[in-house]
Amino acid sequence: MKFREIIRVSLNSLRTNMLRSLLTMLGIIIGVAAVIAIVAIGKGSTATITSQINSMGNNLLMIYPYAPYDGSSSMSFNQTKGISLEDIAALEQQKAVAEVAPSAMTNADITWSRNKVSGQIEGTSLAFIHVRKLSLAQGRSFTHYEVEKRLNVVVLGSDAARNIFGPDASKAVGETIMIKQLPFKVVGVLTNSNSNMSNSGQQVYVPITTGMEQLGNMSIQQVNASATTEEKIDQASAEIRQVLRARHELKPSEGDDFQIMTQTEILKTVSGVDKVMNMLLLGVAAIALGVGGVGIMNIMLVSVTERTREIGIRKAIGAQRSDIMLQFLAEAVFLSLMGGLVGVMAGLGGAKLLEKFVHMPIVYTMEPVLYSFLCCMGVGVLFGVYPARKASKLRPIDALRYE
Repeated sequence: MKFREIIRVSLNSLRTNMLRSLLTMLGIIIGVAAVIAIVAIGKGSTATITSQINSMGNNLLMIYPYAPYDGSSSMSFNQTKGISLEDIAALEQQKAVAEVAPSAMTNADITWSRNKVSGQIEGTSLAFIHVRKLSLAQGRSFTHYEVEKRLNVVVLGSDAARNIFGPDASKAVGETIMIKQLPFKVVGVLTNSNSNMSNSGQQVYVPITTGMEQLGNMSIQQVNASATTEEKIDQASAEIRQVLRARHELKPSEGDDFQIMTQTEILKTVSGVDKVMNMLLLGVAAIALGVGGVGIMNIMLVSVTERTREIGIRKAIGAQRSDIMLQFLAEAVFLSLMGGLVGVMAGLGGAKLLEKFVHMPIVYTMEPVLYSFLCCMGVGVLFGVYPARKASKLRPIDALRYE
């Protein structure tokens, strides 16, 4: 049989049992669609996080009040001394450190007029605007005097301002809101274009001294610091480590009870997570395609049984074993490839719908599409060989007598 004739006969056979062919392809379709959509979402999220990290500048350092876990350290989060305001003051005196912005969080009800919303309150210093590369739409940030005197002033993120004031958000500056039944004067509102990892639009910022004194149990959970220049980021990291170890009275044999991460280390962490996710996706794809392949093999075995007399007739009029084998193998490969094609379309369409309606970041690449087609072809060949060999080995006389 010519190759074109093999393709024609195979497609006619699949078209004759259209519903069964579609159900057989379902496993392949679901597996490929899931992989395409999840890879697009994963790459979009990674690209967004990377962009957010880069937008915060190349001289950023993040300090956390817990020891880095290396698998051997016995120090737990509860054993650390944390980071105090005195530690922050000492860090601000270092030569390579430009600015330091501590962050202490708590949740509280916020009221204005008859509106009441639940918000996340962040106690910080006036340096948070510059360290996090934020900008103000209205008003101003805190002053040294307001932080030092623990005054009740607040800067609102753009989303928080809309949640509290609604359509009147543009007139928020100068208004007084209640946080835990305490009055706070709004002195500034951030722009809605701020893009960083702290969800600044949702936050309500107060001076850290005010927050720790008046808003309950608030402790510093993170410190953002900036080096004077990008070239001095390693020096700034070394100075911060030296100061914190000295203030926490750590012995040379003891590990750090804090963690310092630079932008490069954060990007490496994100890249590592991305690689792990890709490996998990490959596992999901392998399982889904394996299930689809078993379905293809099952249907092809049924097809061989149903078409035993047809095989006998073809062999009786001169068809070779290779012709029969190629015909059934072609049917298995076509089932797998068509399932892969529909799966790619479904995956791309599903990802596009998520981008439009759920506002999830999406990044399309050709690698998962190419790998999906190659895997589908491999599945078709792998799971189609046995039924094709079984069909090709039938003896003409036995096949013709089969009922």
